[in-house]
Amino acid sequence: MRKEEINNIYNKIFETYPTVEIEEHIKKLIELDYFYPYNSTFYCITNTVHQSFEYISKNFTACTGLDKEMMLAGGMEYFWSLFHPDDIQLWIKSLQNLMQFTMSELNDEQRKKMSYTWNYRIKNAEGIYVNVVQNTTPLQFDETNKPIIGLAHYTVLHGAIEMDICASAKYLNENNEYETLYYQNISNTNILDAVSNRERDVIRLLITKKTSDEIAKTLNISKHTVDTHRRNILRKFNLSSTFELINYFRNNPKLI
Repeated sequence: MRKEEINNIYNKIFETYPTVEIEEHIKKLIELDYFYPYNSTFYCITNTVHQSFEYISKNFTACTGLDKEMMLAGGMEYFWSLFHPDDIQLWIKSLQNLMQFTMSELNDEQRKKMSYTWNYRIKNAEGIYVNVVQNTTPLQFDETNKPIIGLAHYTVLHGAIEMDICASAKYLNENNEYETLYYQNISNTNILDAVSNRERDVIRLLITKKTSDEIAKTLNISKHTVDTHRRNILRKFNLSSTFELINYFRNNPKLI
């Protein structure tokens, strides 16, 4: 996906009024960064109107090895350039879904007590992709009560950990506890969208160790059609054999 396309989609998601001021309580968060210890988490104050970072904590370089000044100068556009190519579409989808949920399902008071989480991979200074779990709490809103300034905490995890891209929205309720109002596994949803209902029928029967002939008879289709479905399914999931396919779905039963 080209940089211009990402910018256009992001602008549509966060289309808002252009006037933004940094309030005193946000300035106080910046002052506190001096006292935070070095660890695997850094935080930024994000400005979705200007697609910039109002502040980046000192742990950014410790976590990623990247230059904090380049991040400040390049803004979100620079940060997006670090994303794993396979994660960009899913990340955009997670933002779109979260914003749609926020603006259509929540009232004005709820929006002020929400916390949002999603994840993706970025390339660190060594050229290695690492997992990033981002948790953002809105700090300021525009005239339509759309969040525009956020406090984003980023936890960096080893790239060898395989993580589905997920998005969640949690509400701080009257008991002062966060309750999950929205959760979606974007990776699984994307996979399900790629598989037709007939292909899903074939997968279910393959898992029960049915042969192509048996599947054809059960579904009232030709063996040739069954074999075509099998080849298409393997291609979609980047698998090389039916054995791999069976193991994949046995380990991920929720996909079917």
